[in-house]
Amino acid sequence: MRTAFALASTAMLVAGCAAPNLPRPSASSVSAPPGWRTELPAPNAAVNAGWWQGFGDPILTGLVERALAHNPDVAIAAARVQEARANERLARAQLFPTLDVGAGVTRSRSIGPLGAATETTAGQPLFQAAYEVDLFGRIGNQVEAARLTAAASEAARDAAALAVASATASGYVTLLGLDARRAIVRATIASRGEALRLARSRAEAGYTSDLELRQAQAEFEATAQLLPQVDLAIGRQENALSLLVGESPRAIAREDSLDRLRPLPVPEGLPSELLRRRPDLAQTERILAASDRSLAAARAQYLPSIRLTGTAGLTLSTALRDPLSIWSLGASILAPLFEGGRLCANVEGAAARRDQAAFAYQRAALTAFREVDDALLGLDRLAAQRVRQEAQRSALAEALRHATNRYRAGYTTYLEQLDAQRALLSAELSVVQLRVDELNTLITLYQAMGGGWSVNPGE
Repeated sequence: MRTAFALASTAMLVAGCAAPNLPRPSASSVSAPPGWRTELPAPNAAVNAGWWQGFGDPILTGLVERALAHNPDVAIAAARVQEARANERLARAQLFPTLDVGAGVTRSRSIGPLGAATETTAGQPLFQAAYEVDLFGRIGNQVEAARLTAAASEAARDAAALAVASATASGYVTLLGLDARRAIVRATIASRGEALRLARSRAEAGYTSDLELRQAQAEFEATAQLLPQVDLAIGRQENALSLLVGESPRAIAREDSLDRLRPLPVPEGLPSELLRRRPDLAQTERILAASDRSLAAARAQYLPSIRLTGTAGLTLSTALRDPLSIWSLGASILAPLFEGGRLCANVEGAAARRDQAAFAYQRAALTAFREVDDALLGLDRLAAQRVRQEAQRSALAEALRHATNRYRAGYTTYLEQLDAQRALLSAELSVVQLRVDELNTLITLYQAMGGGWSVNPGE
């Protein structure tokens, strides 16, 4: 007996020492830069969870809130959280004993010693209990891996909500920009219509040739065809917003114009703080931690498992005068000796998944740094471009006024006024687009800064 116990103990030690220890790759480490490449403009402010309310547009706020409540992607992410929590409870159930109860009834007919037939009815109620002692932490690591996976799914849900909120706010800003473009196109069509009327009256009076009339008519038609294009873009943008808020395609009510939106302050924060303020980074970090626990659980499979069992019951039979109690207690130790490489392959696969999670976290962190710097650089350059574009628009408006006066006085041909009209229309549309790009870049910056999300204390 002692010899068998010694052999079993030796097998346990040999099995335990054979588990490979594979560290994380050093190349997957991430170091936050000391500051942003593009400096934060002053003043700046902290990011609040409801940052979209800072635009001062109640319709925008209502759209974002409806999207967060009814968007299908957010609902799918929430359902995945429920699934992950259920898997955590499933893993945690291994820490508790299993209790089972059962009963069996038999009816038999046999021949007795004297050749007489005997019929017997027997019943056996039974209670069973089993428990695995988690001596080496295999089950505990599996439970912790499931808990971290559930926490990662919660962060993924928050990341999906932030993405939906940002997409809704950006889509609404784009819609207001299209409204502004439509207003410019309509005003230009009215102006070109007046120029066409003047050119027609001058041609009928013989002051100009039919060439100027045809040029004015062609320019009017060229401008008029822009209106269906803008209307098409508006309809598609409304449909996109309807999908974001979880509704079928419909018109989006709006009251304020693009110019009435209040610009948000530039959010503050350092690169080192960003690692704790973005839900997608928290998701990849928790996945990495869960993969570490899964690797530890895979290594624990090299160690023996200890299982305790017990049964208790009664034997009831018509052949017995009194019921008989039955019971049993047992313990088993099972240690792997030869698995054909299965355990080693399992550990190596878990280590490879851990390495993938480590590099995924590195990629997510570097991408986060880049997204913030891209947005800061975009805000800086777009603001400078818009100032120049507005100055060009003012100059072109003045040039058009002079060209129109000269044309009506007969000093120049219609071509000079036509060139000024085309240049002014292009400049006005560019100013609107730059304004939309600025606001959308600011929304992107808020999303890149985490949108007011923060990791829960103690995680």
